[in-house]
Amino acid sequence: MEDSHSKRILVVDDESDVTELLDYKLRQAGFTVRALNDPLRVVGLARDLRPDLIILDVMMPELSGIQLLRMIRADALLRDTPVMFLTAKGETESRLIGLEGGADDYMAKPFDARELVLRAQALLRRAKSVAVAPDTRLAAGAIILDLERHEVMAEGKPIDLTATEFKLLRALIERKGRVQSRDRLLEDVWNYSPDLETRTVDTHMRRLREKLGKAGDVIETVRGVGYRAHD
Repeated sequence: MEDSHSKRILVVDDESDVTELLDYKLRQAGFTVRALNDPLRVVGLARDLRPDLIILDVMMPELSGIQLLRMIRADALLRDTPVMFLTAKGETESRLIGLEGGADDYMAKPFDARELVLRAQALLRRAKSVAVAPDTRLAAGAIILDLERHEVMAEGKPIDLTATEFKLLRALIERKGRVQSRDRLLEDVWNYSPDLETRTVDTHMRRLREKLGKAGDVIETVRGVGYRAHD
């Protein structure tokens, strides 16, 4: 398949039957796969392999998937790599923590291998579209954000945003598809001023959506976590 050609996937799970199944199914779909059962080797191998996608189990001994995700997002070579979580059924808290920490998708065990392959292909398509986008222009749905001119267009009409609203919209569109927690947005947009609370994000988000009108529907509220922009 075109989506799979030469794409490298790193699969990490302490259960060998899971890695063997995914290795087989992903190779069958045309991916190059490297499977690991030892979470302690993940970051070092990932830095050498530079995978296009990492699939991480959450519950592993010594290092959990959540801990590994934090290490991946803190690594300059790996921070933009899409990550999919595998979670045991009912691990709602782990799923939310993972999405808040920058995971791009998750699947609950037991999972359908065919669905996992399709989700992997979707993540890689999205990553590719972000990679080829012009550096000075970001887009989500009917919104175009021009970084060089500091201008925003929504459904073909110019939108007058404050500097903070512009930064907020930029943070969401640059990480399109990823959930951004309120704390993360406070850190990135407001530099975590001590007098600010997470409701500051909600207030600015409401004003931003009002200005964007119908185009603002691309900004999704993820209940209990934060916000996510999508096409």
